[in-house]
Amino acid sequence: EAEIDRNGLIFNEPSKENTTVGELLIRYRDEVLPSKRGQIPESYVPRVFLRHKISQYSLKHITPDIIREYRDERLTQVTPSTVHRQLGILQHAFAVAIKEWGYPLTQNPVAALTKPALSNSRNRRLQDGEFERLIEGCGKSRVWWLQPIIILAIETGMRRGELLNIHSLDVELEARTLHIPITKNGHPRTTPLTEAACSVLGSCMSDNDRIFPPSANAFRLAWERLKRRIGIKGLRFHDLRHEGTSRLFEAGFAIEQVSLVTGHKDWKMLRRYTHTSAARAPLRMRMCWPGPSGSTWPRRAGR
Repeated sequence: EAEIDRNGLIFNEPSKENTTVGELLIRYRDEVLPSKRGQIPESYVPRVFLRHKISQYSLKHITPDIIREYRDERLTQVTPSTVHRQLGILQHAFAVAIKEWGYPLTQNPVAALTKPALSNSRNRRLQDGEFERLIEGCGKSRVWWLQPIIILAIETGMRRGELLNIHSLDVELEARTLHIPITKNGHPRTTPLTEAACSVLGSCMSDNDRIFPPSANAFRLAWERLKRRIGIKGLRFHDLRHEGTSRLFEAGFAIEQVSLVTGHKDWKMLRRYTHTSAARAPLRMRMCWPGPSGSTWPRRAGR
């Protein structure tokens, strides 16, 4: 007690010898993942590592060579994007251990590793007649929210999570704007709305704060049932974001205007979502969005 009075409580530093990679990932899963927006899709990654022998190595003996062997082994089993995502989470776990938890690691063993190159860009767009088939299929669905969400995805280029989290208080129909407080990149944005988007939102708004009630999984299941019912293959819901972005460029809008709608921060990322077609320009869709400083962007002919 006298020593505590003089020096305060002294905690033993976490030991490399007594801590395994698996134990580190369990702590990361329990303490870090719950605070991340991507908690659900990332929660499976620690389970993958815990089923592998790499989780049994102590932090003292884990090296880039061991992780390199794991990378090469996994590349024979899953896609490069999956391995890239798993290594990214493992690298973040080591970074948190060093910076936040005081583990006496001299380096992050994943940081020195070359991650698999990503080749997951897609150019899938709606083919002739597919939009009409989607709308017709929605008419046979038991859920009312499927059709308006699909239309809004094309009209606004919003992500699925952003669409499902639209709140009535964030919609300004007179100003034709929608405020999106929670986004993937962490930067809230206010996006302009087309006439069609305003019409859809106006017809769906009610006394409930959240306009669309389904959870992410419920919507995913409804989307998959719709595609099976109408026989459309190879179309992901996120492809509708590509479709909406490409239509904006085909309508003649500039990069700055499109990025204001989609929320992209640089042209490199925005380009991955753009697959314009000369045959589709100009579009036959009426658009009139509020521009900077109260000005109005010109109406564009479009589909």
